[in-house]
Amino acid sequence: MNDTKNAGGALVTASLWLVLLVSAATNSIGQFAGLDWTFRMIAGAVAVVCIVLLIVRYIARRRA
Repeated sequence: MNDTKNAGGALVTASLWLVLLVSAATNSIGQFAGLDWTFRMIAGAVAVVCIVLLIVRYIARRRA
């Protein structure tokens, strides 16, 4: 296996988790912070995309 590919994969996975946490927090706390409905829905959509990408990456790693 290529160690460089694995290191880059870990960085992408960690970045996806970080974006997921930030967007989920923005979505859930946004109402109390006074954020507009549009921004909260965008944050929710970003969270859903991150979840889907993390699942796809997990399945791809299991098959490899």
